[in-house]
Amino acid sequence: MKSNILPALKLTLLFILLFMGLYTVVMLGIAQVAPNNGKGFIVEADGKVYYENIAQPFTDESYFWSRPSAVNYNAAGSGGSNKGPSNPDYLAMVEERIDSFLVHNPEIKKEDIPSELVTASGSGQDPNLSLQGALVQVPRIAKARNIPAVQVKDLVHQHIEKPWLGLFGTEKLNVLKLNIALNSLK
Repeated sequence: MKSNILPALKLTLLFILLFMGLYTVVMLGIAQVAPNNGKGFIVEADGKVYYENIAQPFTDESYFWSRPSAVNYNAAGSGGSNKGPSNPDYLAMVEERIDSFLVHNPEIKKEDIPSELVTASGSGQDPNLSLQGALVQVPRIAKARNIPAVQVKDLVHQHIEKPWLGLFGTEKLNVLKLNIALNSLK
């Protein structure tokens, strides 16, 4: 037994040094060469500071709405709700979101609502929407801002972010950038 305890303690100490010490220092070093020293992508607009890579809660009729968040857009508490698709509470919450979306977007049919607009992402912090998720909101925004829907649709198409290297991921739109651009429309 003594012959097993000493090697186990040595191995434990080695892994503590490697993963608590060396790994942490390496990750900190990598963060220092990342944009903004690993503090995220900061956007300043209208005298306010926002993080481009963290979802923002937009609820005004004249803005694109982000995906719902299971953590109320709190970056310190990133995570999903862990409720499965058969959970009655979850289904009621999604149904409530669908009803609310239809009230604010009467031109849209229930079957045309993209699921991303009524279900929270796994992290609760997804700052992006699909092209479909943005386009379905165009009529509401155009009406609220009293501008032609074509102008809002053109803005959406101008802000599409292509997949990385044309291969990895899908087309997406950053909701914060899109809403800041909306404010610059006349």
